[in-house]
Amino acid sequence: MAAKRYYYSDTITDFLQKEDMVVIGKLALAYSHDINDETKMSWLEELRVMRSVLKNYKNHGSVYFEYNIPRMGRRADVIVLIDDVVFVIEFKTRKSKFTHEAVTQVWDYALDLKNFQEGSRNRIMIPVLVAPSEKDKNCQIELSHFEDLVYNPLQVNEKQLSVAIENVVTTIADKAVFLASKDDAWAKSGYEPTPTIIEAAIALYEENTVEDITRHDGDIDATAVCLERIINECREKRQKAICFVTGVPGAGKTLIGLQTAISQFEKNEKAVYLSGNYPLVEVLQEALTRDYVRRCKEEGNRCTKAEAKSKVKAFIQMIHHYRDLYLEGTEVKDNKIIPIEGYFQSHADKAYIPSEHVAIFDEAQRAWTKEELARFMKEKKTIKNFPFSEPEYLMSCMDRQTDWGLVVCLIGGGQEINKGEAGIVEWISSINRSFEGWHVYMSDKLSDKEYAEGKALEMLQINKSQIHVESALHLSVSMRSFRAEKVSLFVHQLLNLQKEEASSTLKEFINYPIVLTRSLDKAKKWLKSHARGSERYGILASSKAERLKAISINVRYQPDFVHWFLEDDSDIRSSNALEDTLTEFKVQGLEIDWACVAWDADLRLNNDHTKWQHYQLRSGTKWQNINKPINREYQINAYRVLLTRARQGMVLVVPNGDYGVPPDETRKPEWYDGIYNYLKDIGIKEI
Repeated sequence: MAAKRYYYSDTITDFLQKEDMVVIGKLALAYSHDINDETKMSWLEELRVMRSVLKNYKNHGSVYFEYNIPRMGRRADVIVLIDDVVFVIEFKTRKSKFTHEAVTQVWDYALDLKNFQEGSRNRIMIPVLVAPSEKDKNCQIELSHFEDLVYNPLQVNEKQLSVAIENVVTTIADKAVFLASKDDAWAKSGYEPTPTIIEAAIALYEENTVEDITRHDGDIDATAVCLERIINECREKRQKAICFVTGVPGAGKTLIGLQTAISQFEKNEKAVYLSGNYPLVEVLQEALTRDYVRRCKEEGNRCTKAEAKSKVKAFIQMIHHYRDLYLEGTEVKDNKIIPIEGYFQSHADKAYIPSEHVAIFDEAQRAWTKEELARFMKEKKTIKNFPFSEPEYLMSCMDRQTDWGLVVCLIGGGQEINKGEAGIVEWISSINRSFEGWHVYMSDKLSDKEYAEGKALEMLQINKSQIHVESALHLSVSMRSFRAEKVSLFVHQLLNLQKEEASSTLKEFINYPIVLTRSLDKAKKWLKSHARGSERYGILASSKAERLKAISINVRYQPDFVHWFLEDDSDIRSSNALEDTLTEFKVQGLEIDWACVAWDADLRLNNDHTKWQHYQLRSGTKWQNINKPINREYQINAYRVLLTRARQGMVLVVPNGDYGVPPDETRKPEWYDGIYNYLKDIGIKEI
């Protein structure tokens, strides 16, 4: 259910005339929990202060208390509109001091409204932090802003709040005829955020919907509706089916998967979200666990972290844990997996048939081949001659259902990055071999080159009546880069060496900066100058970029990626500390606001920029050619992943190489110059 936009609103004139208990009554009525004394006293304090501050602005605007910020799952204490200026005000208690955390919080509110609320796009946004008893000397009321007219947060005590508002109104506000209807239109204007996958997971877990937390100019809403209909069809017709959801990087495939799993879970229908992406699962589980504990505390309930994590794991799991669960009590016989006789009668707590009717497999293109899974089963599970690939085995588990079942495969084209990843071809081959009675749902985009070399549809050998083509099962609009929808297209063109096309696409990026430098220090300064509030930034590099160690980027060192993504910039383990670097294996499926992508000589160009050259460091003295076509493809896809992680902009670092005497033969300047000149020729500006 969508949350109410605000708890209480009024024109400034009418607000000043209302008694405190009338306003408190309306706030309490909208509040979903019992009102404790602390909350009531906070509201009374805010009312007292705002009445004093706003007494000179009758007939100039409106006031809103507890204004909802859905993407963040929080509410701004007070928002005041005066002459088209939006003041976003966050109150702290009388004993509070100005803190970095509090400044970040109110800045985030203002940025969210500016970026995602239609009515705020052309408004001046003034975030204001109020610590009523702070000393005057600690207050900051100087006005400075960024290009998007979001000002640096003002930090004020009770007395300075009046001074700050007056300063804004007299110096930068455009005098306008006050219309209550105009303010009301602002308050209820369209809100279409593009949350990070972490924010989205938290919001969905808090019983929001995809419609509540995403913008609607993409195709994610239609995909969600389509998936719900397919689930209902499978249930009603008692059929088994597999559904392929495809999309460009950042289009919302993971979001759709989480929404489907959580919505079924809330309907008491068992569904599970599965991923082979260990970092993604770990980060999401930890983020949801922390948020659940936080909400319990805020609501006055006790919940241990272990209890919270157990709830989260009910619907979000590693694919390998799910796979191993349904291996228990089985044996391989005549190239089939069958129950061990008598096992399930004597082990009542075990199950051969999955408890879930819907299994959502994210990044399904990364499922293992038969060879890779057989090797793993032999080495780790002592099972010899395992007969299935991972796609075939997972489908066989759902095939055990006696009535109906659905496997949803979320597939990103051109994102296979590791040995043993089967891609969509193996899913289709598995259907042909073993599941000819299943129905198949897919989009017509499954015939594009990124998916099985464009042959996916023609490879299917089942009855045509069982194939259902649904255009809504393809997500074509990137939601990650909300400032530029064509980032994935640009990256595709860049990596395909389509220089003219990439140059043309780049020119469309007005609000999504992509810049170039030879200096890591310059790149770090650029990141810090662009990030605001809690916006996350960090350094990324290819797993084969081993000579970046010369500029203090060590890709062999693997930091704790959970801390990298979740801690704030007060923690040296955070991405924002700019000390640790993640590779494609740790960032695939996740994102940051601002990225530094460091480019090494592992992927370099020939002299005329017509062909990529692929290398890996095999010793301390030289690079070795990568000859296998599949490994070359993995390397291109690694850079595709790295270059599509940023939501708001990125800086590319191409080192100078080594000009020393004697020169470092692993860092020849001409290799790096070739990459640098290609990127510059496309039109990427140097900083």
